[in-house]
Amino acid sequence: MVSRNEQRCDAEDASARPLDHVLARGDPDATALLLRDGCYTFSELETLVGRWAAWLGDRYEAGDRIATWLAKGLVACVLPLACARAGLVYVPINPLLKRAQVSHICADCEPVLLVASPSRLDTLAEDDLPAATQTMTDDAFAVAGEDCEPSQRSDWHPDRLAALLYTSGSTGKPKGVMLSHANLWLGAVSVASYLELQEDDVTLAVLPLSFDYGQNQLYSTWFAGGAVVPLDYLFPKDVVKACGNFGVTTLAGVPPLWMQLMEPDWPPEIAAKIRRVTNSGGALTPQLLAQLRDTFTNADIFPMYGLTEAFRSTYLPPSMVRDFPTSIGWAVPYAEIILVAEDGTPIDGPGEGELVHCGPLVAAGYWRDAERTRARFKPAPGGSRYGGTAVWSGDRVRRDAHDLFYFVGRGDAMIKTYGNRVSPEEVEGAARDAGAPEAVVAMGVADERAGQLIHLIVEGEAGFDTKALRDRMARRLPNFMIPAHIHVIDTMPRTPNGKFDRTLLASRYGEPE
Repeated sequence: MVSRNEQRCDAEDASARPLDHVLARGDPDATALLLRDGCYTFSELETLVGRWAAWLGDRYEAGDRIATWLAKGLVACVLPLACARAGLVYVPINPLLKRAQVSHICADCEPVLLVASPSRLDTLAEDDLPAATQTMTDDAFAVAGEDCEPSQRSDWHPDRLAALLYTSGSTGKPKGVMLSHANLWLGAVSVASYLELQEDDVTLAVLPLSFDYGQNQLYSTWFAGGAVVPLDYLFPKDVVKACGNFGVTTLAGVPPLWMQLMEPDWPPEIAAKIRRVTNSGGALTPQLLAQLRDTFTNADIFPMYGLTEAFRSTYLPPSMVRDFPTSIGWAVPYAEIILVAEDGTPIDGPGEGELVHCGPLVAAGYWRDAERTRARFKPAPGGSRYGGTAVWSGDRVRRDAHDLFYFVGRGDAMIKTYGNRVSPEEVEGAARDAGAPEAVVAMGVADERAGQLIHLIVEGEAGFDTKALRDRMARRLPNFMIPAHIHVIDTMPRTPNGKFDRTLLASRYGEPE
C-alpha cells in the first residue's frame, strides 16, 4: 500500500525545531551566503537574524504577517529566519508578479509590513494595500535595528505558523498555503539527507524564493552547513558564469529552466564541479536527461515530485535514473505516499490512482479558506502509519512492480475525450518523440460531441509543418489521443515559477484553428 515509507533521515538530530535554528549546524566562521556585494558567515547571519528579530518584535505582535516583494538579496534571504525568531509569519511575494496580484495577496493576508524595492512600491496605488499595512524599502530595512541587542534563538513550538506561500494555481486567484516551523525544518532535513549535501557544497539559488522548492534551497543547504549563492539572471549564460565564479556544486531547476540552461556552452572545468542536479515541477524528458548527463558528467541527477501543500513527496535515486528515467521515484524522508482508488480505498501493489501524501510535511491548509482546505486536506486513508490530516493531491500516479511511482496527470488537467481519459503529459511526450520542440503543451477544449478535443500548442518558427507532426503522432498514438488542432506560437508563456502557463494558453488558444 505504501512506497518505501520506512525511510529515515540519517541526520544527527532530525526532530522538528523552530526554523531559525537552521543556521546552528554550520561552522560559525564558514561562509553561508554569497552575494555580489559581499559574503556572510554563519555567525554574521546569526547576528543579523537576531538583530532584525529584535527590531520586528519591538513593533509587531506575534502572528502578524510580514510580506516581501523583492529580488534575491540579503533581505529576501535572511528575513524569513528573523520573522520565524520573532514569532511572525513570513509571506514572500514573487517579484515577477504585478500590482493586481500583489494587491490580492496583501488583501488576503493583511500584512503589517511590506518590504519591497522602491521601484516596486512606486507601482502601487494608495488603495492597493490594506490600511494597516506599512511599507518599507529593502535598503531601509537592511539597516533596521542596528542598535538593537540581537535576540537569541527562539523556542517556538514547531507546529506554530511560520510562513504563507501563495501558489499560482491552475484556476482562480492565488491561495496561501500555511506552513509551520516543523514543515520547513523537516523539509530542510529531508532534502539535505537524500541529496547528501555537505559543508563544502555551494548551491546556486536560481529558483524564486517565493516558491517552496526555491525557498528550500536556502534552508537545506544551511542545515548541511553549506553556502548559498542567490541569483536573478537575465540570460542562461549568466548562470554558467555564476557557477564558474562561485564554484557551484548544486543546481536545482524545473524543465523549462533546464531547456534554457542547455542552450549555452558549459566550459568543462565549470560543469565538472557540479555534483548534483535536481528537478521538480514537471518531468524531465529523455532528451533533457541525456543533455544533462552529457553536460554535467560528474553530477547525480535527482528527479523529484512535489506539491506546495506537502512540499516534497517523492524522489528517484540517481542510481535508478538510467533504468527508470520516467519515474518520480518513491517517498522522501518524512513522507508517506498512499495510492488510492476513486472510492478512496488504498490500492495494494501495482496500480493507478490518486496520490495521497501523509506525514509531518503536510501543510496546515489554506489561509482563511476553509472550503478549499476541506477539499484538499482530508483524513488520511485507512492503514496510514501517520494518520491525521493528509493532502489528497488530485494527481493520478501509477506504481509499478518495483514500488516506483510514475506521474500520469494532474486531476484538474486530465482530458476526457470520446469517453477516454487522456493525460496531457502523455500527448506532449508523444509530440516530442514525433519531432516537436521541447516546449509543447496539450490541453482539452470543450466540444459538444467529444466532450473535449485535444489541442496541442507548439513553440516553433513560422512554417512549422503541423500536418507532418500530426501524421507522425498518429503512428504512435491511438486515434482518440491525436490532437484535433495544433497551434504554433513564437514563445511559450510561463508562470512566475517558470512552468508553462496552461491557464493563459487555454484562454488564448481554446478555439479551433
